[in-house]
Amino acid sequence: MRFAKRKRLTLADGEDSQLSAQFINPFIHELRLTALQKVKIAVMTVTLFPVRLLFAAFMMLLAWPFAFVATVGCSEDAVEPLSWWRWLVDLALKAIMRAMWFSGGFHWVRVKGRPALPSEAPILTLAPHSSYFDAIPVTRTMASIVMKAESRNVPVWGTLIKFIRPVFVSRSDQDSRRKTVEEIKRRAFSAGEWPQMMVFPEGTCTNRSCLIAFKPGAFIPGVPVQPVVLRYPNEMDTISWTWQGPGAFKILWLTLCQLHNSIEIEYLPTYTPSEEEKRDPALFASNVRCIMAKALQLPTTDYSFEDCRLAMAKGPLCLPSHTCLLEFSRLVRRLGLNGRVTDQFLHEESSRARKLCGHKLSLEAFAEYVNLPITEALQDIFALFEEHDQVDVREYVIALSVVCRPVRYLETIQLAFRMFEAEEDGAIVEDELAVILKTALGVADLTVCDVFRAIDTGDKGKITFEDFCTFLEGCPNFIELYHCVPDQTSHTFSEPSVSITNHTHNKKHD
Repeated sequence: MRFAKRKRLTLADGEDSQLSAQFINPFIHELRLTALQKVKIAVMTVTLFPVRLLFAAFMMLLAWPFAFVATVGCSEDAVEPLSWWRWLVDLALKAIMRAMWFSGGFHWVRVKGRPALPSEAPILTLAPHSSYFDAIPVTRTMASIVMKAESRNVPVWGTLIKFIRPVFVSRSDQDSRRKTVEEIKRRAFSAGEWPQMMVFPEGTCTNRSCLIAFKPGAFIPGVPVQPVVLRYPNEMDTISWTWQGPGAFKILWLTLCQLHNSIEIEYLPTYTPSEEEKRDPALFASNVRCIMAKALQLPTTDYSFEDCRLAMAKGPLCLPSHTCLLEFSRLVRRLGLNGRVTDQFLHEESSRARKLCGHKLSLEAFAEYVNLPITEALQDIFALFEEHDQVDVREYVIALSVVCRPVRYLETIQLAFRMFEAEEDGAIVEDELAVILKTALGVADLTVCDVFRAIDTGDKGKITFEDFCTFLEGCPNFIELYHCVPDQTSHTFSEPSVSITNHTHNKKHD
């Protein structure tokens, strides 16, 4: 696979950007420390860090009795009038939480714009979502949020969360998504009776390099929303807590070791949806995202929470940071192909591809093969695999198997072997192994000569799937051990493959 060269990255206002060649995988955060920074952190670890950690813990414990008293006997389905004592508790908790953040180095919280009243905008949409430190605007306002139901049982923290009356989502309830949307709608139409809701529509944490696709939940009610953008203008990014990178405690440790941590919260003007947007929550979400991206001067991309599963899948064939399979996954989802991919479907597709015996297809033939019209998205998929204006559909089937069942890498390799193996002995040669692994990893360059020789112990010049499995049992990290994939130290895409949405704020479909 390779990166499509004809795509350019565009910012939310439609202007071309030279950032295209440096687009960063949004689910990866690599923190590289200089020698001086390491020395500073070492000093702070034995001086400032324990003091801050203890004070923050003390503030949490101090807040608990206030929240406990305020929530005793409270119903989760109704809101009581704001009594004077609850108003005092609310004020006390805001002060305690502010002291906790201050102790963590967030000495000043810069706020721009005017927060809308609940009657003006029942829902606040916050982005980019990059860390648990994004709770700062929540504790400043005590607005309600959407949280997993398990959080209510966490000692101390669960009581504090219950005070802000969140919408709890139960993972064990298969109907939870519908119930969550219904509850958001109920509160949104309460005419300011319920507290405002703060929603992070990205649904997962990123490294703030772009805005990924917004989930439609906050936009389904069709009520006015107020976009809120977050910035952390610090010299060193110890804030980002992504799917691949420093863990939760390391982020906390490094952040508390900084003398000062900056955060900016900007409240943008309230966005009132048009009638068309009320009927189409996806369009509503897209247009709000464009406004927020423009304010942040960031690009937007159609990567979503679902792509995390692909990007972070573990195993011998875990994807490198510069894989273009994320782009392929986005295009597959855009064409609606992922919904029909099953084990049976992949088996049938592999059989069809094998019958072509490596015969390559033009764009027109490829469109006929997948039974889809020639659209921009299909052309982009074609460009990922094309060589001399033709594609080998076996590579397409391998990539489809990876993105639709990322944790089942061995089944993907077995499927690939069946498409490439010779009929007489079920074996493949070195060049075919290179194609299989290159496609399964989504990279343009791959070196397999040493790996092939290690697998081909009998020096037959060919290997079977059983040979590969035997080798894999003894060397599960062969990709790293044999330096198969060139090192991409910048963790950026080598070419501007990522199709960045070219929305403009005109409330129209693309």
